[in-house]
Amino acid sequence: MKFTHLLMCVSLCAAFLSFGTSKGHCDVKLPAVLDSHMVLQRNAPIHFWGWADVGEKVTVTMGDEVATTQAGKDGKWKVSFSPQKADKKMRTITVAGKNTIELTDVLVGEVWIGSGQSNMEWTLANTIGSAEAIAAADHPMIRLFHIPKVQNKEPASDVKADWKVCRPKDVPRFSAVLYYFGLQLQKELNVPIGLINSSWGGSPIEPWTIADGKSGGMYNGMIAPIIQYPAQGVIWYQGETNVLNKNGLAYEGKMIDLIEGWRNSFQNPDLAFYFVQIAPWSGRYETGELPKLWEAQVASLKLPGTGMAVTTDLVDNIADIHPRNKLDVGNRLALWALAKAYQRDGIVYSGPLYKSMAVEGDKVRLSFAHVAEGLRSRDEKPLSDFQISGADGKFVDAEAKVDGDTIVVSALGVKDPTTVRFGWNKIANPNLVNSTGLPASPFQTDDWQGGTGE
Repeated sequence: MKFTHLLMCVSLCAAFLSFGTSKGHCDVKLPAVLDSHMVLQRNAPIHFWGWADVGEKVTVTMGDEVATTQAGKDGKWKVSFSPQKADKKMRTITVAGKNTIELTDVLVGEVWIGSGQSNMEWTLANTIGSAEAIAAADHPMIRLFHIPKVQNKEPASDVKADWKVCRPKDVPRFSAVLYYFGLQLQKELNVPIGLINSSWGGSPIEPWTIADGKSGGMYNGMIAPIIQYPAQGVIWYQGETNVLNKNGLAYEGKMIDLIEGWRNSFQNPDLAFYFVQIAPWSGRYETGELPKLWEAQVASLKLPGTGMAVTTDLVDNIADIHPRNKLDVGNRLALWALAKAYQRDGIVYSGPLYKSMAVEGDKVRLSFAHVAEGLRSRDEKPLSDFQISGADGKFVDAEAKVDGDTIVVSALGVKDPTTVRFGWNKIANPNLVNSTGLPASPFQTDDWQGGTGE
């Protein structure tokens, strides 16, 4: 072996060892995401890639399909297989060069990525009903892949992680929202589900984002290594730090950068992206900042292939920025996936989202998307958290009544109403829902920027 060739091999081996992916050889290597127990995305090209000695012949065998290539001058190689349908067959995949790697118990089904900050990272063990949920978490058709926290200045090629079969011993430290989301999909679709958690508590959106040709450190360390691994979509729970940073409506642009950047990286313009509208909190948010970010989140629904789960009714402790009910959060995100990504008919997937207003004398009539079979009060009490103002801009508490698929709002002393607000404060707990019990998102009618995700 030439000296320069030897140096390259030593360098590659050192890189593999630093990622903890070495399987005892310095020949053919695979990234951590390609391993036994993984779930491959159905109906999408299947990619295998890795590293080997320069010029080394690499053969990948999956069932009756065989693909052969050679490692390039940079030691990298890649092959692709035709898309496969989902089933519950456990496959064995062989990757052979000077050494042989055998991947076992590989499934084909649906792959989803969960990302964001602490409410996505929040583990199943720290949620309401955790003991029962963990004891019941024996789901061999669900597989878990947890990416540890790491930031890089440049896009990384690998992570330190491995696929696990969903069992009670492994699920307690996994993302609760992502687990419940995947569990609901597995029940409804009856196919294998692969869940990749890549989240970091306290993180703002910017380190996850690709913008102006630059990528953030969390994207580089925790997303870039998996962009060749096809997925159906992403669920995202983040925004609290950007409220503290007072980003307000500018957060919409950051969401667009995030979503479009990831879609470009995964080379999938249809990558589904469903997110959680962050919950009310009595903590350090400055007055008006949380509602502005809520509006930015609703505005993000104007981007195709997106969806939003509202959580104003899921706060068990208004002083805790981490609501412990993650079951309903995951289930509400799953409604969007079932209705949109999987095109299931008859699913009400969102609560009421504001569309328009009409002034009728001293009253305002509000129209909504996603009314289902009608609007109602969640607790059978009068509709709460509505305010109205006239030309003077002074808001007063308002009476709101259901009228068919609309809400009529008025208040004594306001003769020429101009603006209505709903749930427009950081401790809001409004009770407007549609017929299925899904809550309405907070809104204000003055130059409203929100979308509806219809």
